[in-house]
Amino acid sequence: MPDLKITLHHEAPGDAEAIERLNERAFGPGRFARTAERLREVSPVAPQLSLVARVATLLVGSVRQTPIRIGEHKALLLGPLAVEPAFRSRGIGRQLMERALQEAAAQGYQLVLLVGDQSYYGRLGFKPVPMGRIALPGPVDPARVLLWAETEEARTAATGAVRGG
Repeated sequence: MPDLKITLHHEAPGDAEAIERLNERAFGPGRFARTAERLREVSPVAPQLSLVARVATLLVGSVRQTPIRIGEHKALLLGPLAVEPAFRSRGIGRQLMERALQEAAAQGYQLVLLVGDQSYYGRLGFKPVPMGRIALPGPVDPARVLLWAETEEARTAATGAVRGG
């Protein structure tokens, strides 16, 4: 595939159906059973912090962020992050993530939580949460609970139950 011009935009109301179809292709029906979905059920996605990637008019990627609280601290839950299979390994996911973290910081969020692979998200500054510091509403592999923090002070302060924000 030749080099493609990828553009990033904030999620718009008209993107919802295409994003849902993308997430369905990327994650299948099992995505609704995940612990992160429990949080998304009680706290809506923040479109001003969620992004889509396009090649011309074709939506090829999406990352969503949902306001949450970790203990008494405001934070974001990042995800899902999805890229169309034909467009993977072209840096689209990384571009979406970097911009999402920039948007979060610009809007005053110092903490972004996700459940994912350290090998991928660690490159973007996400670190594993020490066992017992953060409690999610449901079963989750503790090794996959990752946190991005703008400062080490914010990371250290992030303790407690996670709930809708």
